[in-house]
Amino acid sequence: MSAAKDLISQFSDIQTLPHVVTHLSKLMADSESTIKQFEDVIKMDPILVVQLLKLVNSPFYGLVQKVDSISRAVAYLGMKNIHNIAVTEALKTIFTDKTTTSLFSRQKLWLHCAAVSICSKMVAERIFGINGDDTYLTGILHDFGLIVEEQVKGAELHEICKECSSNLNMLDLERKHFGTDHCEIGYQMTLEWNMPTHIQEAIRDHHTLLDDVRPESLTGILQIAEYLTSQHKYTTLEDLNVKISAPLMEHIQDNIDEYTVLIEDFPDEMANARDLYIGGTSG
Repeated sequence: MSAAKDLISQFSDIQTLPHVVTHLSKLMADSESTIKQFEDVIKMDPILVVQLLKLVNSPFYGLVQKVDSISRAVAYLGMKNIHNIAVTEALKTIFTDKTTTSLFSRQKLWLHCAAVSICSKMVAERIFGINGDDTYLTGILHDFGLIVEEQVKGAELHEICKECSSNLNMLDLERKHFGTDHCEIGYQMTLEWNMPTHIQEAIRDHHTLLDDVRPESLTGILQIAEYLTSQHKYTTLEDLNVKISAPLMEHIQDNIDEYTVLIEDFPDEMANARDLYIGGTSG
């Protein structure tokens, strides 16, 4: 068994995603899934039902008539969006444990992932004009490997945080201590969850400096979002020097006017997302 799989196996004995998320992930992976099947799974989780109805009736959607049924909420939100909301709600509980130290905070990690997910969606839709659902999901999941490490090897991870000065340095330290890193762990977990290949690869490569990465690819967008959100201090550790692939930095510089506007709008988008998705969590 690989080091990543071994840590995942130990993590699964401690904490698992709710069954409803597992069911929805399987339905997402099946091209023949129906909306009715989604409705039947969602009904299993009253908290998720409340969150979906709260979202679809929020000013964000601006609907004239109130939506008070799961079937209508599914019709308005769409299956991908609902899956993303379910994953977000599930991860919120896992990420926001009260245990914290001056170096590592699950709350801060959660806020980082939420920020990257929101920014990724903004980059996809506003810069490239593509649907942002997959980029949002990838952003929420991209650092899940750190949660696995923290729950299974917490003391070792906190030692790594003491030594860490950059993302790349952190990966080296993880490999030294664990024989793997959070990118590989996250990748292996997305394999288990039957996530689409481009999501798996983006999570695996989100700290890998690539010479041929396309800015509009999921990997490219995720790296760009990590870099942009670091400008607002949404990092997992204090003063991390976030590095991205050279073609992506060149792309940002070539489109600096568009990115300047996006960065200026990001705090408002984050505030809206905090109300809808993130709740009262603070970093």
